[in-house]
Amino acid sequence: MFNSIRRRFVAFVLVYAFAFLGTAQHGFAAETQGANHGPVIFAAASLNTALDAIAAAFAAKTGAAPKISYGSSAVLAKQIKQGGAPADIFISADLKWMDYLDKAKLLRPGTRRNLLGNALVLVEPATAKAELKIAKGFALGAALGDGKLAVCTVSSCPAGVYGKEALEKLGVWKDVEPKLAQADNVRNALMFVARGEAKFGIVYATDAKAEPKVKVVDTFPESSHKPVIYPIAILASSTNPAAAGFAAFMTSQAAVKILTDQGFTVLDR
Repeated sequence: MFNSIRRRFVAFVLVYAFAFLGTAQHGFAAETQGANHGPVIFAAASLNTALDAIAAAFAAKTGAAPKISYGSSAVLAKQIKQGGAPADIFISADLKWMDYLDKAKLLRPGTRRNLLGNALVLVEPATAKAELKIAKGFALGAALGDGKLAVCTVSSCPAGVYGKEALEKLGVWKDVEPKLAQADNVRNALMFVARGEAKFGIVYATDAKAEPKVKVVDTFPESSHKPVIYPIAILASSTNPAAAGFAAFMTSQAAVKILTDQGFTVLDR
């Protein structure tokens, strides 16, 4: 009888021990998964191709896979300010929308820096053969005819703002304004041209490089618009420890190669 009681007691202890170990392992796995949770990044749509590749490289190196939401810098910044966007990092395609969040004290102090530069280009479908040289008073309106000029929203989207500024400075804005096809972000403006829905488009050089169905007609002179600068910052609300690591990784050798291959200029190394 004593042996029977002892066997039952030992069995009970073993079952309890295995149950405890299983719970502990589950807790460790959950903790590890939490530690490896990558940052949530809100980024300008023009970064799509390069940033997807950088995120994959970061995940391979750290095990923390970033989640990225692309869009117009204006839309993303407003979502962050309204509090409905739990992002860790913001990368804007201009200084204005980073300033917007900075003034609202939504950036983590000391994390903002100017990261990238880009160029503004005029594109057309890859099969087209326009011969235009961008200069003061160039005949863009005449070249458009009844066609459309694709841009992202000229009142707020950075590429559209740069584009309008350039066209005004070159003296052709009034000729082309009635012919605009405005998209909510620069990659959608690019798609208008790629699908042949617009005769020309104004996008970044990196966008043109990422889309084989378009080609560059010419590059807008740097003097025709403000410098295209992409700032990056960690948001003050972020609690993800991987955010700082990803922000630093953006200037790593691996990331710089991806960015420069795509056509960006890396300003902060």
